[in-house]
Amino acid sequence: MFSNIGMPEIILILLVVLLVFGAKRLPEMGSAMGKGIREFKKSIRDVQESVDAASDNPPPTRQLDAAASGDGEPKKLSQ
Repeated sequence: MFSNIGMPEIILILLVVLLVFGAKRLPEMGSAMGKGIREFKKSIRDVQESVDAASDNPPPTRQLDAAASGDGEPKKLSQ
């Protein structure tokens, strides 16, 4: 997709960005992008860890009691 972009095109893009945002604003934007990417990676890592922890410790299954009375009462779930 970007294989046709050469050095002159990259320089032109950087000059346009510099003119639009200014020299003072560029470091702030870079810092904000870095923080955003860092936070995104952290949230993905946290989600992955919680998924891994959940797969390691599945919730216990509940089973029907075999010793339920035969007088028409429903069977109770054991915990």
